[in-house]
Amino acid sequence: MGTVRPGGRTARVREAVLRAAGDLLAEKGFVGLDLAEVGRRAEVGKTTVYRRWGSTTGLVADLLLEMAEGSVSRAETGSLLGDLRANAQLVRRTLTDERQGPLFKAVIAAATCDERTADALHAFYATRIKEWAPCVEQAIRRGEVPEGTDPYEVIRAVSAPLYYRLVASGDPLDEACAERAAVATEAAARAGAYTR
Repeated sequence: MGTVRPGGRTARVREAVLRAAGDLLAEKGFVGLDLAEVGRRAEVGKTTVYRRWGSTTGLVADLLLEMAEGSVSRAETGSLLGDLRANAQLVRRTLTDERQGPLFKAVIAAATCDERTADALHAFYATRIKEWAPCVEQAIRRGEVPEGTDPYEVIRAVSAPLYYRLVASGDPLDEACAERAAVATEAAARAGAYTR
């Protein structure tokens, strides 16, 4: 009688395959993501990869799920501005990481033309926004922002300028731009720009 132990072979195979997929995405983009190459790099049979994930989009969806589950928890600094600064700096560090930055570019590019990848990307962002929304709810209770402020819109607003720089303008993603994003979002939230 066999039982699957946490951290057993199934978990090791998933970890190796997702690591290989992430590396390949970062190196070659979505068009270079080949399941047979992923299997070779992960040192598992390509049939294992095909059987478990079925397609490159299935693999990307699982990779995004794993990234969402493993993301850093939100900060609690005691002020909305402090929390938004922590969020903006976390996003900036992720997008400028030598592996994560190219990986996100590849996934975002793929999501523009593949519905399953888009769904996985949307689920990833929904998970991250839900993780950070309570800092806005706490700010409402502290009276920092008006009642009726939409926590999800505030969190989207702080990261939007950073993603714009990553995929549209190509401008540097430095600490100063993250600081501006946090300060501008907090000021707009205080002014009631995100009330429902």
